[in-house]
Formats: sequence, C-alpha cells, structure tokens
Amino acid sequence: MTGKTTDEFINKLTLGYADRLSHYLDFEIQVIPDLKNTRHLSAEQQKTIEGELICKAVGNADAVVLLDERGQQPGSVEFANRIARFQQAGLRRLVFVIGGPYGFSEAVYQRATHTLSLSKMTFSHQMVRLIFIEQLYRAMTILKGEPYHHE
Repeated sequence: MTGKTTDEFINKLTLGYADRLSHYLDFEIQVIPDLKNTRHLSAEQQKTIEGELICKAVGNADAVVLLDERGQQPGSVEFANRIARFQQAGLRRLVFVIGGPYGFSEAVYQRATHTLSLSKMTFSHQMVRLIFIEQLYRAMTILKGEPYHHE
C-alpha cells in the first residue's frame, strides 16, 4: 500500500480489523512511504517510482492482486470464495496492493496476477485500506461460517 493513514479514526478501525484478521491468517500491512518532493514530477513519473517500490516489496512467488478501478467487482461471498481458492492453491503469500493517487505503473500491472475493484466510485487510499480490510475480515468469517455476514 502506498502512503500512511493520517486520519487516526480510520487508522484505529483499520488496525482493529487487522487484529481480528490475525485470528484467521498471517496478515501484515506493509506501507510504502509517500513520495517526497513530487511537485516537479509528472503523474507518470510518480507512478513509475511508486511502481519500482511496489515491485521491490513483492516476492517472485507472490500472487499480486491490485485494488484497481478496472478490476472485477465481486460480491462479498464471491470474494470469500476467491480467497478460499487462493488458499487451496497453496500460495506462499497473497499480496493485495493499493496504489497511489495516479494508479499503477505499467510494470505493476504486468506483475499483477489479478485486479479487483471495490466500487465504481473513487475513494481515498485511506478509505480503500479500511474498506478492503473489512471485506477481507468478512471473507474469513464467511469461510468459517461465522455470523458476521448476513445474507
């Protein structure tokens, strides 16, 4: 994920869901720092630099899922089923990536194995982080048959 969460309320909620997720799987939030001195960089240059940092943070054997407006928009149950398929495939690590304000570089798109969209609407990366982690927690409770998700 690019950029830290500066809103303490959102950060507290995000960390709360991360703690809940730790009961189901090994989960870690890794943040790539915001770029500094970007006034003189074009959007494309910023995407390229962020892309290099993202690609360095991802292992060769990792499955990489981009949270991207062009991705598929599964419902919560379908998303849970996708998570189950990833788990059954025996992947060592599944990495979900939230991009910066200009999206992803071509190198990151090429490295990705899947793309996923949370909505047709645009959200700040801080809100995407919270919404996504809640959906990941929801997926785990669906897979465990727990009552968090109501049909």
